[in-house]
Formats: sequence, C-alpha cells, structure tokens
Amino acid sequence: MTSPGAPAEPGPPAGPGGASVPAVREPDLPRTMKVRPNALRFGWTTGTCAAAAARAAAVALTTGAVPERTECALPDGQRPSFPVADGGVGDGTAWAAVVKDAGDDPDVTHGAVLTVTLTPRAEPGVGFAAGDGVGTVTKPGLGLQVGGPAINPVPRQMIAQALGEVLDLDARGVLATVSVPGGEKMARKTTNARLGILGGISILGTTGIVRPFSTAAWRASVVQAVSVQAAQGGDTIVLCTGGRTEKGAMRLLPQLPEGAFVEVGDFTGAAVHEAVAKGLSRVVFVGMAGKLAKLAGGVVMTHYTRSKVPTAMLGELTTEAGGDPAVAAEVAAAVTARRAYELWETTGLLGAAGRLLCDRVRAVLASLAEADGAPDLRVEVAMVDFAGDRCVATSAGWAA
Repeated sequence: MTSPGAPAEPGPPAGPGGASVPAVREPDLPRTMKVRPNALRFGWTTGTCAAAAARAAAVALTTGAVPERTECALPDGQRPSFPVADGGVGDGTAWAAVVKDAGDDPDVTHGAVLTVTLTPRAEPGVGFAAGDGVGTVTKPGLGLQVGGPAINPVPRQMIAQALGEVLDLDARGVLATVSVPGGEKMARKTTNARLGILGGISILGTTGIVRPFSTAAWRASVVQAVSVQAAQGGDTIVLCTGGRTEKGAMRLLPQLPEGAFVEVGDFTGAAVHEAVAKGLSRVVFVGMAGKLAKLAGGVVMTHYTRSKVPTAMLGELTTEAGGDPAVAAEVAAAVTARRAYELWETTGLLGAAGRLLCDRVRAVLASLAEADGAPDLRVEVAMVDFAGDRCVATSAGWAA
C-alpha cells in the first residue's frame, strides 16, 4: 500500500491525472414540507406525544379527573390537540397516555403509546425518569447525562412547559416518568444500541412534527452517530451509504468497533463536517458506484432529487484507465452508474477505473475537510460491488 497523499495546497485540489476537484455542492434537503394537493400527512414526534400526555396527567392531578383530550405547545408556538387514550389518578400521582400518529412516515414508533406518570418529588421543578420501554443513556456524546433517561433536550423542554401550564412548579416538584410499552422491541429496529441507548427507544424531536420520509431526521442521526463515536475517544469514522455497504465495510475494517460505522445515506457532507468539528483524524468512505460517482462530481448531499450521476465524468475516467474510445463513449452515454460499472467489469477496466473514481472522491472529501479547517484529515475511499460482498477498488493511501 502506498502512504496517504499529502494534503492539497490552497486552491483547487488536484485529482487523478492532475485534474482539478470540482466545486463542492451540498444541495438543500428535499422540500418535504411543501403543501400540495394529496400531500403526505405529517405526524407527531415521541416528544410531542409525551408532552401532551404530561399535560393530561397534570390536569388529572389537579382536578381528579383524566381529560378526554389534551394539547401541548410546539417549539414554533402551534398547539395541536390529541385524544387521551388512557389515564388514572390517585394518592398524589397521576398518569395519562397518548398514542403516537407518525402520519405517513414509515416510523417504527407509529402507534406507540406514550405514557407519562407524575409523582411528587421534594425538589421544585421537573425531574425525568425512564419507564418501561424508554432507553437509558450509557455512552457520552448524545448531549444527555450518562445513566439518565434517553429523553432529548427539546422534549424535556416541551414536557416541562406543558406541566408548568397546569402546575405551580416553583412551589411543588414532580417526577415525570415516560414509558412506552413495547419500546424495547421497537428499539431493536433502530441504531439505539450502537449509540449506547439501552432498554428502549429515545424520546425525540426538535420541531415536534414528523415530516413524511424525513431526510432531516436521517441527517440528524448521522451527525449524532459521529458525535457519539468521537465521545468514545475514537479517531476514525467509516461512512457507508446503506446496510449492504456497511456490512462490506465491516469486513474490510474488522478491527474497528461497531460504533465507528455510520450509515450516512445521502449525508456524506454532513458527516464530514461533524467529523472535523469533533476533531476526528480519519474518515473512510465505503460505497457503490452510483454514490461514488455523485461524490466524485462534487455533490456531497446526494439525494436523488438534488443530484444525478455524472456519466460524462465516468467516460473520462474510462479513457484515463486505458479504455478505448468506443468503451469510453458507451460509459459516457450510460443511463446509470451501474451500467458504467458493468462496462468496466466486462472490459477489464474495473480495477483501474474504480481506483481513479475512489481517488476523485478522496480528493473531494479532503477538499471539504480543508474548507472546514482540517487540511490534515486522512481520507480513504473504497468501492464495493452491488451486493456489498466484495471490495473492487480503493483510493491511493488505503490503509485498512
């Protein structure tokens, strides 16, 4: 293996063959909030439902009766209303439950029963505890106390505000225990365990609203995963585009802990920004031909609505790898990166062209890090086949 190349000098960094790295583009998130006829339905976060349940429990505590409906304030001032699914009051305690409606988002917590139980505590104000189905934080890096409940800051604020609307929290203290029956099973379908959240789901939300097929939520989870890895003292993050590439990456880099591997989806740029911000020294990107081609073209937020595969560039790489003009022209005219990959494979160019593609991606990500003030960030890139089973090319400086 050759040693990693030196950081690029100021100005456009050089790619393979001395070519300049394209200007890096990080398009906006897809506009999932745009109102249109027959639009997908928004839903409510677990944090919103917990806040609404907390308010219902507070009403029960003061009136002796569980209300049929409840509401809570969102961070933007909206006040949605919810039916109360169940509740009870007695002996100075009260509880209430609200069923989460995630709208048309494929959310694993859709239908979850967010339950808040209020009990007295000596200290004024609101305390928080994890009940059945809500996780406990076991690793730093989440912005939450290790050993405490996995209830994120904004939901805590919303719950405290909901309680303060009903109770005099300067004169009395309450412990809000948030429970989600079946939450531990739901959590198995998330990355919670990898982030050190054990025993159940997290109570999440920054806006209080679930947007259908929310790319914003994925971006936030990517940033969080990088932050947790840094908090564990890790110096390397491995960015994978999905489950298959992640499995391939784990085979390539078996010495790294599970928490070092992050499914970034379309948010490679966000992950690199966070890696720089958290002081990591090494970023490894593992992907298939399509994502690599978009990144090589300078697009670091690769959602299909915001970018396309630059097949003309793949044609240039074909020529640079020694392909004849007819093959290069066919690659340049290909509709997909997969077709370009197949042409490289059948003409014996996969190794050489794949290496050049990885080198270009490496140069783009290095330039992104340099723009963030980290010119010495070590970047390595690998391309795997479409099953994620086999590594077919790596960039210069690969040091698995």
